[in-house]
Parts: sequence; structure tokens; C-alpha cells
Amino acid sequence: MTATTRIGTDDPRMSKIVVHNKVVYISGQTDATATDITGQTQNVLAKVDDLLSQVGTSKSNILTASIWLKDINNDFQGMNGVWNAWLDPENKPVRATVEASLARPQLLVEVQVTAATE
Repeated sequence: MTATTRIGTDDPRMSKIVVHNKVVYISGQTDATATDITGQTQNVLAKVDDLLSQVGTSKSNILTASIWLKDINNDFQGMNGVWNAWLDPENKPVRATVEASLARPQLLVEVQVTAATE
């Protein structure tokens, strides 16, 4: 039987990180401190980096990314600029980006990734 590790379980609804079969799943990350898409995307991706580092992996091992934007017409280009600068160009994951109503009105972007362990 393969062990499953759950990290960041203080939230009654979810874990921040789940590791199973050498695959890392992180919860969707948002940021309410920045007021524009560039700042929120930078802050969200910093959270992704931090969560991945907690289990000994990095963005170079991301397998899939799901991105939700509050306003895809206005924010897709800005989010993509930050994403492209952050991404390891030698190890691009598969990715989906869609428009969605997010949990709070000030949120502009949410990112969830799945990664392999190193």
C-alpha cells in the first residue's frame, strides 16, 4: 500500500498539499493583497513555489496547471506575461486557463498545480 501524506490540514475543508505515489497535488492558490493581475499572479506563483519546496520539488517538475481568471478578456495577457517569466522554459507543464467566478470579489486569479517529486 502506498502512503499518502497530507500537509497544511488546519483548514477544515482541505489540505494545502497532498503527496501520493511521488505526485504532489496542491490546493488552488489565490492572493487578495495585490489589486492587479500582475501582482496577484506573482504572489500566487510565489505561494506555488513555497508549497512545492515544502515537499522537495519545484516548478521544473510541474505536470499540470489549472488557472482560473475572473476576467479572461482583460487579464489573460497580464497573467501570461508573469507566468511565462516564472515558468521553467525547459519543463513546461500542460495547462488549462478558463474564466470563472472566484470565491471573493477581489480575487482575479487562482492557480492549482500537480507536480512530480524530485
